[in-house]
Amino acid sequence: MTNEVNKEISYETLLVTFGEGIGRLNTMFDDPQVWGVATLKQWIDGYETTRFTEIDDRTAVITSEYNMDSVEEWLQKNTPIINLEKR
Repeated sequence: MTNEVNKEISYETLLVTFGEGIGRLNTMFDDPQVWGVATLKQWIDGYETTRFTEIDDRTAVITSEYNMDSVEEWLQKNTPIINLEKR
């Protein structure tokens, strides 16, 4: 008989408002051979257990199980952010 253990997974959530439209931010990935991706969503989704969901032109919700610190640091260094709210 096998005992199943319920393991609760905890995700961190960021609500990010960018200073430019997400479509404009995607232009930084204009060389997919260099970046390995073509959009900001693909870049963020490339972090294991992390997902980027655009909710309007300048706002996205990002969820991550354990890579949020790296994602947040990268965003702050590489994108114009108006507001970043941890939830």
